[in-house]
Amino acid sequence: MKMHFLLASLLAAACTAAGAADDAAVLRCRAVPEAAARLACYDALPTTAGMVAAPAAAVAAPAAVAPAAAAPAQRFGFERKDELAEIASHIPGAFLGWGPRTRFTLANGQVWQVSDDSSAVYALRDPKVTVRRAAISGFEMDIEGAQRMPRVRRVD
Repeated sequence: MKMHFLLASLLAAACTAAGAADDAAVLRCRAVPEAAARLACYDALPTTAGMVAAPAAAVAAPAAVAPAAAAPAQRFGFERKDELAEIASHIPGAFLGWGPRTRFTLANGQVWQVSDDSSAVYALRDPKVTVRRAAISGFEMDIEGAQRMPRVRRVD
């Protein structure tokens, strides 16, 4: 009985110590001004699973956890919180319309796929497109010369 009580007491003390360390690390990450560096800081936080404390180097200073700098236009559509509200490009060559799951390869190299059941037929050449956030969720593609906008998701 005493052994169980001792084990429970030690486990509670370890949880309290780990929680205090995690609180300090969370506060450090919260103070990082740049969103990408702040996310990297949060990702580097030790987990409490198994109650194993990570070394202090795992929660490094914000300058040490800065992610590789990628252009915001290249990340658009892959992250939950992009810096951009929309991107503009064009679809090279003949554009004949779309159906469900049609893929569009834009001139900037991004590939977007129709995510709704819409379809439309057009005969356009090198139409300009603007991909923007939809009102509720996801993205929609505004195609110059088309009266409809398909909902899309980025696949590459």
